[in-house]
Amino acid sequence: MQLGMRFRLSFMMFLEYFIWGAWYVTLGTWLGQSLHFSGEQIGWAAGTTALGAIVSPFLVGLMADELFSTEYLLAALHGIGGALLWFASTRTSFGQMYVVLLVYSLCYMPTMALTNSLSFRQMKDPRQEFGAIRVLGTLGWIVAGLALTALGGIIAVKVEPTAIPIQMAAIASITMALYCLTLPHTPPLRSAHGGFRLSNIFPAEAFSLFKDRAFTIFAIASFLICIPLQFYYAFTNPFLNEVGVKNAVGKMTMGQMSELAFMVTLPWFFKRLGVKRTLMLGMLAWVVRYILFGYGNSGALVWMLYVGIAMHGICYDFFFVTGQIYVDRKAPAALRAAAQGLITFITYGVGMFVGSFICGPVVDRYKRVLADGTIGHDWRSIWLVPAIGSALVLLFFLLGFREKEGTEEPAMAGEARVTAQGD
Repeated sequence: MQLGMRFRLSFMMFLEYFIWGAWYVTLGTWLGQSLHFSGEQIGWAAGTTALGAIVSPFLVGLMADELFSTEYLLAALHGIGGALLWFASTRTSFGQMYVVLLVYSLCYMPTMALTNSLSFRQMKDPRQEFGAIRVLGTLGWIVAGLALTALGGIIAVKVEPTAIPIQMAAIASITMALYCLTLPHTPPLRSAHGGFRLSNIFPAEAFSLFKDRAFTIFAIASFLICIPLQFYYAFTNPFLNEVGVKNAVGKMTMGQMSELAFMVTLPWFFKRLGVKRTLMLGMLAWVVRYILFGYGNSGALVWMLYVGIAMHGICYDFFFVTGQIYVDRKAPAALRAAAQGLITFITYGVGMFVGSFICGPVVDRYKRVLADGTIGHDWRSIWLVPAIGSALVLLFFLLGFREKEGTEEPAMAGEARVTAQGD
């Protein structure tokens, strides 16, 4: 691939995940502290992206494969999305906010698959070339958090409880829409092959993988672990702000930084531990992270909070990326893309959606009125709920997963990133 094309695709990935990192991390803090929404409402709002992940395979299959060129579709979705985000920044009622965020998520979530597919169409060898390009997406997420911290310092305002992050994401989304018009022309491929069919997205053969007991246990565990996972995405930033951690959104980028670091070491662990132990280590990291959050504070024990954030590399890479490698090995070559899409549908779609309906009521259950009349929470009790949930999933996987370790060399980290949906 030519250097110019590599740069163009890398900048596309940077903007794609800068947008998500700019608004999603601080959403709960803004909705809770400024708009005074309940924990249940915050959970529902955070769950709009899960609904988008559920619907996006069907939208992509219909629109990108049959009707529109990918670059124009990306431009339209990001343009509409930018307008929706700005409109959301002006809403104060939950009903209006939820509808706008839901429609936005239906626009944004398909763009992750679309940016991947557009990149693949420009590459001679995606397995070798894609990893170095996709990593710019993680960098975009990091820069978004650091930019919000820097902006707060410049204007002397604590930006996390304000609409500034979502407005910054709106501007970035409009910028992305304009940039997409400069991307290589990528027309639909399947228009001459019988039209759109549901089986094009999830072929019946892909479901035959569930005849394998080990794969079924893996799929169930992947779904279940995404339920406590939603606690982290929806409520970590509100938690850190409430307990007094300064520049929380910037501190949370340590998670993505550790993701990059552990991605490099993942093949080493995979080769020595095998699939089962690597997956279990990822699930155990979720248990430890939530315990650290529960017992840490912004004073002498602030290091526990920082370690919990920095464990994101193990939490994400060791379970989700290893899981992608496992699926790639289990599925026949012709079904690998469909199998990856199916697991993403189960995890980031259905699993996170279920988690969004559980995490909010739990947070509300432990809400309390402080001595000065402000609203606080018993965060230790809150974080112990996903800690126990993650531990039960770990136990289920330990007892149920039986897989003979193969002799095949582990996939490189760059290959695993091909199907990654988020950070």
